Amino acid sequence: ELIKYSANAFLALKISYINQMADLCEKIGADVHDVAKGIGLDKRIGNKFLHPGPGYGGSCFPKDTVALVKTANQNNSDISIVDTVVKYNVKRKSDMANKILKELGNDLTNKKVSILGLSFKPETDDMRDSPSLDIIPILQENGITISAYDPVAMNEAKKLLKNTEFSSNLGTCIRNSDALVILTEWNEFRGLLPDYLSKYMKGNIIIDLRNALDPENFIYSNFNLVQIGRARKTNQ
Repeated sequence: ELIKYSANAFLALKISYINQMADLCEKIGADVHDVAKGIGLDKRIGNKFLHPGPGYGGSCFPKDTVALVKTANQNNSDISIVDTVVKYNVKRKSDMANKILKELGNDLTNKKVSILGLSFKPETDDMRDSPSLDIIPILQENGITISAYDPVAMNEAKKLLKNTEFSSNLGTCIRNSDALVILTEWNEFRGLLPDYLSKYMKGNIIIDLRNALDPENFIYSNFNLVQIGRARKTNQ
């Protein structure tokens, strides 16, 4: 059991590390994917679990990191590194909600935000500790109307998310929205292009919290593309 806890805590640490590096990259104008690729070439580190995002979720990482901290505390053993990761991951999700709010500006009256992806990762309907469960309520508390779409997890999401407009397809979800937020990197979302989005969206803000979109496709568009650990692609 301790081996399992240790392995998952270490991977959670890698995810949290690259998320913090992404924040630094945004400050200094670097690309976190260049950093991740560079350090991933070191065989001692490896290139897995070095993709930035809104925080880890699922059935294993949150549960096992907390269990490891509890086990250490019960045995009077310092495991402050993992404890910090647990606290940081909680904060990461609220930070991402605040990132969205900042992009929307001061006037949030009648704002509609479309959320693409609700499960904690693609190819599953698993909603356990998904970032969407933390981010969406914060946006709603600020008066924002939420429309949401996920290729697989809609039924599970409906049990957990309140006051949310669930759409049966992507086009309906983004219709007349002021901003689009990608929370899960489903393949269906990776190929989204400005021409398609402009047919449906009212606003021009795209906040890609999984870096699923190719920023080169948005350089000459009217969209302001905000990603994690990358310089923004904007029409301004």
